[in-house]
Amino acid sequence: MKNIRLLKDRFLSKAFLTLTVLSISTVVLMGLGLFYKSLPILHSTSLWNLLSSSEWKPFKEAFGFYPFIVGTFWVTGIAIIIALPLSMLTAIYLSEYANIRVRKLVLPLIELLSGIPPVLFGVWGVLVIVPLIQDKIAPHFIEFTTGYSVLAGGIVLAIMIFPLIISILIEVFDNVPQELRDASLALGATQWQTTKKVLLRKSIDGIVAAVVLAISRAFGETIAVLMVCGNLAQVPKSVFDSGYPLPALIANNYGEMMSIPMYDSALMFAALLLFVIIFLFNAISRIILFRIEKRTN
Repeated sequence: MKNIRLLKDRFLSKAFLTLTVLSISTVVLMGLGLFYKSLPILHSTSLWNLLSSSEWKPFKEAFGFYPFIVGTFWVTGIAIIIALPLSMLTAIYLSEYANIRVRKLVLPLIELLSGIPPVLFGVWGVLVIVPLIQDKIAPHFIEFTTGYSVLAGGIVLAIMIFPLIISILIEVFDNVPQELRDASLALGATQWQTTKKVLLRKSIDGIVAAVVLAISRAFGETIAVLMVCGNLAQVPKSVFDSGYPLPALIANNYGEMMSIPMYDSALMFAALLLFVIIFLFNAISRIILFRIEKRTN
């Protein structure tokens, strides 16, 4: 019987190891596949020209990805700047200040928001956010804008990632031992001082993880952003300029104009860029989390 149990343990250990390797292999194979499909354009044009050029003329085989990279960072950056403070304050309120009735009412609504299809966010952005920027906000800063801008994309994207950040932060805050809060309050600290000095400090690694997951989600969001950001291959000079993020470029053009030489490879290179950006960002965030955990321990 003992030998059978040992064999079962070894079998399960090997099976789990195999599944883990397969999971990692999927990511590696995905990256290798995108790289292989991108080889034609990498052979015809230097990597530096692809990344630094702003010229996008497929019929002349001129593929400059700089505007798309900048557009991606503009939209994602605006979304995080808007979403993070609001999500943080909402999570703190629901975790530390709201009574149980309010929490039971609000949390299902937040979960419902996360289940809305992205295309509906895009339609809402076209009907509400774009006219708001064009008629109410932009005239105070510039002479004219269509409203289809990186600001519109950032606002829509921020609302889309609200539920993700809030849900993770509430879970992180709930995992902070209640004894730490009680000890702080017993020493005479106010509830806000306890939140600032105890809750947030103990939750810093979870907050970083929430931001990382939100940014990864924001980088890959396509349909809603595509509908409101303007889709012009230009480098945005301000938040009121149109942009063209990499996911929108791929979604807009893949399957069309494939008869143009190098166009298929160019779009695969765009997908590879997006893959590398998300991979590098997650790797850097893991290093930051490791250092935070090492310092706190």
